[in-house]
Amino acid sequence: MQILERVPKSFVTFGRVLVLAVDALRYIPHKRFPWKEFVRQAWFITSVSMVPTLLVAVPFGVIVSVQVGSISQQVGATSFMGAANGLGVIRQGAPIVVALLLAGAVGSAICADLGARKIRDEIDALETMGLSAVQRLVAPRLAATLLVAVLLCGMVSFTGVVTGYVFNVLVQSGTPGSYVATFAAFAQPADLILAELKSVIFGGIVAVVASYKGLTASGGPKGVANAVNAAVVLSVVLLFAVNVIITQLYAVLFPQRIA
Repeated sequence: MQILERVPKSFVTFGRVLVLAVDALRYIPHKRFPWKEFVRQAWFITSVSMVPTLLVAVPFGVIVSVQVGSISQQVGATSFMGAANGLGVIRQGAPIVVALLLAGAVGSAICADLGARKIRDEIDALETMGLSAVQRLVAPRLAATLLVAVLLCGMVSFTGVVTGYVFNVLVQSGTPGSYVATFAAFAQPADLILAELKSVIFGGIVAVVASYKGLTASGGPKGVANAVNAAVVLSVVLLFAVNVIITQLYAVLFPQRIA
């Protein structure tokens, strides 16, 4: 019975999150958009997520290269390792790495910040003065997360591809020319566009979910901790679900072609 009772509540929560997302996006191109807060949040998000993302991107490129290299050697297709490594990193690896780090580092920080403001009654004070908490707090954080997500995705894609190339050439005795040639033959500009689009969507999901959980936190410090935990878990679940949907749509709309 408890599960059945949670179903309508889940739809209500989804609707409120969607309303918050639309409201925050509406304030981004507004003439009174808080640019100083946007710059401050963009720098904070970059400082929190850039180094961990880079540290994850390097071993991720190595892991993909090891796994793909093992399978390629078994089926006798070592000449296609460049295409497999590069496409694997760009299409799936980079957006997923960015999404998980945004959810873990950025989402938790946003939720904790807004949750602490909520239990200190700062949000209510803003509303009492006629100021929109969505415009002043949520919109700049959403815009900053979208911008940083795009930059992080590009950094992970470049780092992962280069790491896979170096590992393949130096450790797996691959041929540099073959690696680059197969990657260039299979890769398309749409692959990078897809990765960036995924990162933007993932960043928006993380920022909106974390903001909603922070603004609805209650019960003191323990309530803020519970809100942060719920924000991270919910973000990760939504990110993987949306990733499956986008990947399937891309495979149908843009089938793989050899240049």
